[in-house]
Amino acid sequence: MDDMNGRNKRPRDRRSQLATIASELFQQRGYHGVSINDIAAAAGVTGPAIYRHFADKQAVLAHVLLSGLRDMEVATEAALDPARSSTPEEIRELLTGLAARSVERRDTAALWRWEGRHLAAEAQQRIRRRSTAMLSAWATVLRRKRPELSEEDAELLCWATLSVFGSVSVHRVTLSKRRFTELLTSLALRVLHADLPEPDDDEPATPPALTLEQPSRRERLLTEAAELFRKHGFAAVSMEDIGKAAGIAGPSVYRHFSSKSSLLAAIGRRAGDRVMVAADHALRTSAPRDEREALRRLAESYVRTLTGPPELLVAFSVDHVHIDEKDRPELLRIQRDYVAQWVRLLEAVHPGLETREAKIITHAALTIANDLTRTRRMAARSHLAAELTTLLHAVLDIA
Repeated sequence: MDDMNGRNKRPRDRRSQLATIASELFQQRGYHGVSINDIAAAAGVTGPAIYRHFADKQAVLAHVLLSGLRDMEVATEAALDPARSSTPEEIRELLTGLAARSVERRDTAALWRWEGRHLAAEAQQRIRRRSTAMLSAWATVLRRKRPELSEEDAELLCWATLSVFGSVSVHRVTLSKRRFTELLTSLALRVLHADLPEPDDDEPATPPALTLEQPSRRERLLTEAAELFRKHGFAAVSMEDIGKAAGIAGPSVYRHFSSKSSLLAAIGRRAGDRVMVAADHALRTSAPRDEREALRRLAESYVRTLTGPPELLVAFSVDHVHIDEKDRPELLRIQRDYVAQWVRLLEAVHPGLETREAKIITHAALTIANDLTRTRRMAARSHLAAELTTLLHAVLDIA
């Protein structure tokens, strides 16, 4: 609507409007594929108009992610009183509220997962500090309900619960908002009620990975690239960086891979091969027609593989924006085929479970394993593999 001078009125909250538009563009093209001018064009304003609200593109991304975190903090503050013990109803109310927000704003969770590393160091630290404080509040409440838990174990369960909510960002499966919220809430409760295994010091927590004594140059490149992508993000790593880490001259890298994207696709294929081989072994060694045992072994095989070579941390949670169009269908097929094995067994174990719900449950289980092995504080736990297996079994309701 125009005012008396014929000029368009500004929206009351132009800052939030611009952040919403930028959020959509970041998801479609990736952080590095979007410029300030792109955001301005999508909003119907000029580039300088953006700078009246944000210092730079990083500030836009920080606003989006901090707004999502603030929603969770507000829900936590409203439901939990640190001065007294919360009732089961209050805890369920909190989980339901967080689940609903996850469903409503799954785009924000996706941005943190894929693009959070592009924030300025100060913004990343602020988000981590506030997230940790919120999770500490959760852990305090959980220990009041389960005094047998150590502070560290309660923290693990709360991080895994956060992964349940964050799992909505790794798939596009939809349900009605009410049912989606109910399902996520029930999965979170399964995690919080899980009984972690007692440490078994007679067994190694994580079996050593099989490696070649003298890997080929191609193998060295794949391994070093996976580690660099995991640490610094795809866009921040150059082919020269990868060659240097592998002890190979920069130009020689191109004899093996035509581009960073082709290298990333190769990492994805190799990772896919490893989880599929592990899955095949788990299924072949299970008792015939015992789907529950097969699903348990499948979960164990994923944890065992994930806590081995590092490239799975990159390949099975990679932002497909960085992969060439020609390689995406194959990698997507590998992931879908793998998830389909879980879904088929889960439906067999729980007759009557709708396929879409089985997919959501499967992704929640996989996301817990993916997230906790990438979280430094959790990955340092000496018996993480056994604990992850227990959590996956709990989410799948096969404990």
